[in-house]
Amino acid sequence: MVKYLFIGVSLVAIASPAMAQEEDEFDTVTLADPALDEATITVTATGTRTEIEDSGQAITVIGEEEIAALQGPDLPRVLERVPGLTYSRTGGLGAQTGVRLRGAEAEQVLVILDGVRVADPASPSGGFDFGNLLSTNLAKVEVLRGSNSTIWGSDALGGVIVASTRADTGLAGAIEYGSDDSLTAAASGGVGDQDIGFLGASASYARTDGFSAAASGTEPDGFAQWALEGHGRYYASYELEFFARIRHAEGELDIDGFPAPAFTLADSGETQDTAQTFGSAGAVYDSGPLFLSAAYSFADTSRDNLDDTGAETFTSDGRSDRVSLRGEWRPIGPLIVNFGAENEWTSYQTLFDSGNNTRIFGAYAQAGIEWRGISGHIGARVDDHADFGSAVSFGADLSYEVAPDWRLRASVGEGFKAPSLFQLFSDFGNTALQPERATSFDLGLAYGERASGNVFGAVTLFRRDTEDQIAFVGCFGSSDPICDNRPFGTYDNITSARAQGVEAEFRARPVSGVVLGAAYAFTDAENRDTGNQLARRPRHALTLSADVSPVDALTVGADMRIVSDSFDDAGNFVPLDGYEVLTVRVAYDVTDAVQLYGRVENVWDTDYQTAAGYATRGRVAFVGARLAL
Repeated sequence: MVKYLFIGVSLVAIASPAMAQEEDEFDTVTLADPALDEATITVTATGTRTEIEDSGQAITVIGEEEIAALQGPDLPRVLERVPGLTYSRTGGLGAQTGVRLRGAEAEQVLVILDGVRVADPASPSGGFDFGNLLSTNLAKVEVLRGSNSTIWGSDALGGVIVASTRADTGLAGAIEYGSDDSLTAAASGGVGDQDIGFLGASASYARTDGFSAAASGTEPDGFAQWALEGHGRYYASYELEFFARIRHAEGELDIDGFPAPAFTLADSGETQDTAQTFGSAGAVYDSGPLFLSAAYSFADTSRDNLDDTGAETFTSDGRSDRVSLRGEWRPIGPLIVNFGAENEWTSYQTLFDSGNNTRIFGAYAQAGIEWRGISGHIGARVDDHADFGSAVSFGADLSYEVAPDWRLRASVGEGFKAPSLFQLFSDFGNTALQPERATSFDLGLAYGERASGNVFGAVTLFRRDTEDQIAFVGCFGSSDPICDNRPFGTYDNITSARAQGVEAEFRARPVSGVVLGAAYAFTDAENRDTGNQLARRPRHALTLSADVSPVDALTVGADMRIVSDSFDDAGNFVPLDGYEVLTVRVAYDVTDAVQLYGRVENVWDTDYQTAAGYATRGRVAFVGARLAL
């Protein structure tokens, strides 16, 4: 009933008076408009480039300048500036890292890198491990909070994170060294001509001796990763462009396991080797009124776990292949039609499973209007899954400028996520699983622009209800029929969950050279079947930041992360204490092309955990330099 009321209100708000306006009153965001600040543009709302203020959804965009100011390769330090986002990690840099939005499960967040969906179909829940993505060479991160399966289909149940790597002309490089014999180096370069095209490449390397992943251990667990990327665009005409991208990364991570005879988390000589290859190729047509993007993309992730003798203890390979068509049509005046269709094939295999595969096809259409401070969109999507049949997802949003710089926004969205191949077909699998479904609502008020305004503030109320949430069920000593022939456990639709709360975001430039920021969320995430708090969902999470430039060439900054208590398990028996972590930063521009910088993380040497039994980094320091030509 709520969603139909929302539709009615939206239709009244964007009714026919808009039709009488002249076409030149309405702005069109083209594929590469140099007049626009990239930090004000998002693709997460409609699947095509849209200004954030023209969407009623809760979206945060972090641009290249802000990413660089935070320093270092650790992406979660960047993501902490997004309200409603939390993460858990099983050790140091490179360790398994799950990111949650508004209390959703980590695997319920769709992750896209340079236009490619990068989830690993062979991982237990089919999600993405952020431990394998470093912030080196990233130019932009967009985060949409709330269900948006209308545009993005399965996996966008909790939200969407889109990351983009650098694609600029010129040369850039950086090198950093610090505690635990940590070294990070990155380089990128590109050449281009506005009449011909662009060709670019980047490379990065990161390594650290680390610390013991097991909080009870003493043996350091290190990490090393290298990555290469290439990007090309050819302008066949003013309206037609062809593109291709490729990325390959390989990493080696020392991990702690559960060795005999105690079989509890402790030091062990195990390692995990990960290789990832992502790529895409396609064409873009943009005539102004009509925008079309057709592409083929793939993502392949392989993992090999080795014991201290070098013998394989686990291997996996997950792959997805996708063909897609996305479009935007502006037939007249303020009217906008977004549409698209895609087909994805996924497959997996492990050391213990011969493997399996599936397919999902989806098509969507969304109608919108942008007129005199009012922007609204209403759409629907149909997905056809080879194993679960058809599912329909609905979405709508409204953004209304109630006064100069003040914008009221609201959205409703439905989410749909099919069980992963591992959850269905592995030794722990359950072929009787049903897809997870969710409906999310939010209502907010925003002032100004986050990227460039002197003052920006936003407050958003949100709620998401999830049905048939999938969870792992332990079978040791259980007489439940679902445990027949599954002595070590299986997956089941056991949970009805609700997450609701409030987000607040603030950024201000009170005087020249001073930037202040805050991102806060209260999240009440509950298992409605048991009344327990969902695991690893702190109720309160706050990030405070300040950057001050006392002179033009010098910037001093600080970031404080404050997180409340939570539980590590579904039964709420294992508590995780809250924590406060302070980082201080300094950067000095030697010339327009050279910058020196340094930082101290965890200044107070706080001892805390985001996953029970796993340690986090203590006080550490780093120095580095950047070059841009």
